[in-house]
Amino acid sequence: MSRAAEGPCHEPKPGFVNRVFPRLRHGDGLRAADTRSASANDGRRIARDLFQNSIAIALFLLLWELAPRLGLINRSFFPPFSEIIVEGFAFAAAGKLWPHVSASLERSLVGFALGAATAVPLGLLLGRYAPLERYLDPLLQLLRQFNSIALLPVFLLFFGVGYFTNVATIYWVVVWPILLSTMSGVRYADPILVKYGRSLSLSDWQIFTKIIGPSVIPSIIAGMRLGAGYAFFILVASEQVGASSGLGYLVENAQYLMGIHILYAAVLTLVFLGFAADRSLVLLERRLTRWRADHSDLPGWRERW
Repeated sequence: MSRAAEGPCHEPKPGFVNRVFPRLRHGDGLRAADTRSASANDGRRIARDLFQNSIAIALFLLLWELAPRLGLINRSFFPPFSEIIVEGFAFAAAGKLWPHVSASLERSLVGFALGAATAVPLGLLLGRYAPLERYLDPLLQLLRQFNSIALLPVFLLFFGVGYFTNVATIYWVVVWPILLSTMSGVRYADPILVKYGRSLSLSDWQIFTKIIGPSVIPSIIAGMRLGAGYAFFILVASEQVGASSGLGYLVENAQYLMGIHILYAAVLTLVFLGFAADRSLVLLERRLTRWRADHSDLPGWRERW
């Protein structure tokens, strides 16, 4: 049936809507509604994520605060959380905390950087060249069984009391998780991408640098996250033996002087530093592996390179 046969047309003229509802021109109203709906959804999602991520920590801190106050725990050995925060801020405001924090950070960063600089290239080589791995892997598996705490007296004999012993101890615990994780990442690189690269007549070096290299980044970062955790763990032990500064030394000194609040403040500072290091590595991984989310399809992935 033709449009003329349907009877009079009641559709408003194009200018009618624009005059009566000027803000609805060109679908602006619909887009604004969609924007408000999306903003509301984002707000609810952020609030839900914030609640889920913080509720367990909040309950833990509440229990920490109440248990000593209610006499469930001896507050002389386990003070309320708020008292530790107050004493810790006063200690920091007096300028007594930062020298220890800076000393620990320097030792950790130097040991971590040396461990990563050794483990990443070696892991790439061993993962890439199977014959080399067959020769060296048994020795590396044997060496990594040496406990860093047991080796601490050996490091003291070689490097003496002080900075280099701390760095060597941290280096020893950092290098192994990064090395093994890097080797695993090279070994288990996506074979489909490798075959795709070979179908494009890419050389071995191009496949290694353009396919295996980017795909191994998450494994390297995972090893670094483990290594960073181990570094702060062993930092305390090494500074308690052979250092005159640092958070480990501060913990040991506070224990002898019965400075319980300062002891817990130093422990919480270590926790904060470890958490910050872990989150920094997670952000670094997201930045270096944007292609996984934005270019998950194969042609797009290739275009990036």
